Amino acid sequence: MLGSNSEAASLSESEKLTLIEQTAAHALPGHILLAGTGMDSTAETIRLTNEAARCGAHAALLLTPFYYRDALNDDAQINHFLAVADKCRIPVMIYNVPKYTQVNLSNKVIAALSRHPNIIGMKDSSGNIAQLVEFQRVADPSFQILVGTAGIWYPALVLGIQAGIMALANCAPEVLVRIHELTASNEMKEAERLYRRWVPVNQAVTATYGVSGLKYACHLRGYQAGAVRSPLQELGESGRSAIAELLNERTD
Repeated sequence: MLGSNSEAASLSESEKLTLIEQTAAHALPGHILLAGTGMDSTAETIRLTNEAARCGAHAALLLTPFYYRDALNDDAQINHFLAVADKCRIPVMIYNVPKYTQVNLSNKVIAALSRHPNIIGMKDSSGNIAQLVEFQRVADPSFQILVGTAGIWYPALVLGIQAGIMALANCAPEVLVRIHELTASNEMKEAERLYRRWVPVNQAVTATYGVSGLKYACHLRGYQAGAVRSPLQELGESGRSAIAELLNERTD
């Protein structure tokens, strides 16, 4: 929760904490609550993460600091995440999302951070397969790397990735689960076929139409996604038609 597609950037702190509290109150036993609590300030990241823990979050997903990006070199990123990990009451994960931050973490950063006992993994939304392989090479074996885009879900699974946090999962979770199951059972041709079939939908609800497109796709598939918050705008007629056509083409 509190990621890009839930418009966390547009929520106040009180709204974020209320969302965590309500999710914790209604979650089924055994569900792990991962909350996005990354801020540009190290001190504020620590404070908000510990508040999230108080409200029921089990772990935190921390966006890379990015506002002063020219000064946020490898050492600055390493020092930031180590300081946060040292002082947070719950385990943390790194969130690498260059699309929004214009910051792309290096092998040096991942190698250093992956060995901290309270940094349990990362979500890599770069969509860069070569970089993913390098992260796997340099990271501690216990470090869990999750993909952040369904655009590379099948290739990532082939490379040994076991999990992801993906926009497409909001409107087509069963598809991503099935691709995982097929890959795990070595039914590679069917897994690849299903993956290729849904890549255009993923492109539509991420790069092409963004959050408003994703929410409309959720609506068409029976999920109550609600409206977008200003300054984002609702999807126009051409976008709605395009997404509806894509989904209709994939109705068995």
